[in-house]
Amino acid sequence: MNFSSTTLLRRSLLAAILAMTSTAPLLASAADTATFTATLSGAAEVPANTAAGSGSLEATLDKATNQLTWKMTYIGLTGPATGAHFHGPAMPGANAGVVVPFANPVSPVEGKATLTAPQVADLMAGKWYANVHTADNKGGEIRGQLVRAK
Repeated sequence: MNFSSTTLLRRSLLAAILAMTSTAPLLASAADTATFTATLSGAAEVPANTAAGSGSLEATLDKATNQLTWKMTYIGLTGPATGAHFHGPAMPGANAGVVVPFANPVSPVEGKATLTAPQVADLMAGKWYANVHTADNKGGEIRGQLVRAK
């Protein structure tokens, strides 16, 4: 090897090392989170209803702190939302109690909460759902099971 090819090789190795170390925090942070989605509908409620409303929810769990953040939007309800929550543990087709109430049920609904270890386990196992209540559908007008995003 001559001087210029040795210098080029060293610079290439240095660039590769810098690139790997600069992306390491990004890779670590992605590994420390879990993302969930839900599609809300009246058909998913238990018992199902014929309400035309629909919605979607995206949530991210920081696995280091157990903090869950979410944003839910919906349209077409039979009236104003009277409540909205995460429920669990329950698989699709089953009901469960409220585990995290939403402070304000008006779309878009955004919030965050720190979960307990058992709540995180249930969420990761697919045993949480979100729903929105109205005066016409007191038990829930639209519902969606939280599913881990790929």
